[in-house]
Amino acid sequence: MNSPRLSRAFTLIEILVVVSIIGIVLSIAVLSLGVLGDDRELREEARRLAALVQVAQDEAVMQGRDFGIEFMSNGFRFVEYDPFLNAWGELIGDDTLRMRSLPEEAEFDLWIEGQRVLLDAQPAAFDDPEDEEQQLQVENYAPHILVFSSGDMTPFELHLLRSDLGQAIVLESNLLGDIKFVDPEDL
Repeated sequence: MNSPRLSRAFTLIEILVVVSIIGIVLSIAVLSLGVLGDDRELREEARRLAALVQVAQDEAVMQGRDFGIEFMSNGFRFVEYDPFLNAWGELIGDDTLRMRSLPEEAEFDLWIEGQRVLLDAQPAAFDDPEDEEQQLQVENYAPHILVFSSGDMTPFELHLLRSDLGQAIVLESNLLGDIKFVDPEDL
């Protein structure tokens, strides 16, 4: 009763099952690559920030200058202390330590001495020593993190968050300015 012709062929149902399985496996692979790509982007931003802080520390020690880092909810900038004006000011002409922005849907969460710091969306205005009215209305500007000419730095814990994907990377710094990546599940 079994003819050799029927036993060698695939049925339409078997072909559809195999094509469906291949489609499901490919869609899972494509989705997982997209998630890993975003995580990679967040890790790259964290590495870039750690490298820029190291550059600021090196410049502070070599040039005998004090730097600061101001964090916004979606970016950061480096500032320098001018001892003649007794005020913080913008870094001019330094393309390496320029203002930086985070990718879309990423944000910072800053902790100093165990206290969460509320971050603004825009950078704060600098003090103008010649404007007496401004001095009465505005608090003196100070960055969140200080990088001293000795190489020491304000200890901090910085969370880089991507709320749309539920991802987080944590950077932690000590007084000596050593920065390390911390697994968020260890906190």
